[in-house]
Amino acid sequence: MIKKILNFKFIIRNCNRGMTYVELIVVLSIFSVLSAVTLFNYKQFQLKVDIKNLAHDMTLKIVEAQKSSTSGKLSPLPPWQQPISGWKPSYGIYFNLVTNNKVFYYFTDLNQDGLYDIPTASCPVEECLEQILITKDNYISNSFTKVFYKDPAPPTNEILNNLHITFTRPNSGATFKSTPVLTRPIDHIEITVSSPAGEVTSVISVYPSGRIELN
Repeated sequence: MIKKILNFKFIIRNCNRGMTYVELIVVLSIFSVLSAVTLFNYKQFQLKVDIKNLAHDMTLKIVEAQKSSTSGKLSPLPPWQQPISGWKPSYGIYFNLVTNNKVFYYFTDLNQDGLYDIPTASCPVEECLEQILITKDNYISNSFTKVFYKDPAPPTNEILNNLHITFTRPNSGATFKSTPVLTRPIDHIEITVSSPAGEVTSVISVYPSGRIELN
């Protein structure tokens, strides 16, 4: 009986001895690996959320331009910046993919030339209704923002330096202008938004018919 009690005390003593240095190192190593994997996955998840939100907001702004034109919304600009005579409600989105690909513009096309006219000394009229800044170092990719042509003659797609998308009442279809000049029948335009390192992207497709898709 006494021997059993001593053995029991020995077992308890062994159970309470704690962790060895090697065991502690192993546990900490496992914890470090799991933490690194979790943080990496969270970062990737956050990047995807940010890019999806950016693409969604950009898509909504394009849709807003389309709805403003088809609904006949009058220009909200002050009296000294009113449209030309006989103006049909016309709104659009402008992207400068070379100079500043972290901003885009929502504008009203006052002279209905299908372009966002940047104010100059000779033409002080400001067509800009809203400048939308892109945050968190995300950007509009000038390498993957392209026009896709209908005809199969090469090149079937072309990288754009800038892009004007306009909608004019009563049509809901989109008009595209860019540099280089778009002279061939267009199938659609793809606007690609990207995370800082380019590992996460999202694509907005705009068709001449006015259809807008977010992929």
